[in-house]
Amino acid sequence: MELPIVTLKKGEGRMLKAGGLWIYDNEIAQTDEGIVNGQLVSILDFDGYPLGTGFYNNHSKITIRMMTRDKNTVIDEDFLRRRVEAAWAYRKKTVDTSSCRLIFGEADFLPGLIVDKFSDVLVVQSLALGIDKMKTDILNFLVETLEKDGVSIRGIFERSDAKVRQQEGMERVKGFLSQPFDTKVEIIENGVKYMVDVEDGQKTGFFLDQKYNRAAIHKLCQGADVLDCFTHTGSFALNAGIAGAKRVLGIDASQLAVDQATENAKLNGLENVVHFQCEDVFELLPRLEKEGQKFDVIILDPPAFTKSRNSIKNAIKGYREINLRAMKLVKDGGFLATCSCSHFMTPELFTQTIGQAAKNVHKRLRQVEYRTQSPDHPILWAADESYYLKFYIFQVCQNP
Repeated sequence: MELPIVTLKKGEGRMLKAGGLWIYDNEIAQTDEGIVNGQLVSILDFDGYPLGTGFYNNHSKITIRMMTRDKNTVIDEDFLRRRVEAAWAYRKKTVDTSSCRLIFGEADFLPGLIVDKFSDVLVVQSLALGIDKMKTDILNFLVETLEKDGVSIRGIFERSDAKVRQQEGMERVKGFLSQPFDTKVEIIENGVKYMVDVEDGQKTGFFLDQKYNRAAIHKLCQGADVLDCFTHTGSFALNAGIAGAKRVLGIDASQLAVDQATENAKLNGLENVVHFQCEDVFELLPRLEKEGQKFDVIILDPPAFTKSRNSIKNAIKGYREINLRAMKLVKDGGFLATCSCSHFMTPELFTQTIGQAAKNVHKRLRQVEYRTQSPDHPILWAADESYYLKFYIFQVCQNP
């Protein structure tokens, strides 16, 4: 069956030709009549050269999301099954699959689709109209693929309640895609137990992308006084506690998050070591400084301070402020773990911002390591949107 054709303007499609997977509305010269949003289309360059197949949606500035660059490939059930099998094979080779991200959108060549596995539960987030039409088939193939490896799934919950769905002309939806089940799911990561709320927790319920970054702080936290800022449900704080920290204080502005973190501390028998407070980090850090408090290890894991290029200047101020304050609170020779999960805060810009903060407070930083997101959130080169998490560990020293 012949697909409708979309033709690009001369000189456009530069991101696509460099390896990207998106075509924007202003790159398109013409389209065949009668294209239905969410439909697969063939993409041609201005001179008629075939560029591949993707799904179309004129409600979105990202009008086409690519599925394949091979003009002869048919997007059918066998195609989707192969993509799912490839995603699972990759995870088995690279990560602990007890809880992990099974499908990471464009980086797994299934654009707009996220599937997280929490123990024996799947949580799906569908963010693009074209992939939404394929969602049921993909999930069926995923469950089949897992079961072939002896991995049983007892339920699937949909968390397609992100605002970005509205930019695709889609309603925000949330609910069971299987028989109902208890949506409080216990997982174990790095030896730490968590109760994940897949129905009402942030995003899909838990941030799996920091898994190995959390493990990276273990050795630093033995016998240490630790401050974990923006703790959410306590993940870094609990890793510090289970690694043998002397005292851990976790801070978050959400009382709900603090309550969940406190329950997670009890779940791990750490309630006498790891404590949580509901506070604004920007207000707390200056107060701790005035009180003369010092910590052996400080962790900064803030939410994205910017989700667009337009607000990057304010984001820089925010990152500089918290890093500057944290450097003042770290004991001489202590450690700072700091990160940014904003795609628009590039690695270069994040590095410059931390460097400026250190210069302002006359501290020397000795880099221990630089990390990114866990491998189950693969970074697809030339698809810049897949690279978002930057994570540094520094030793903070006085100027000699």
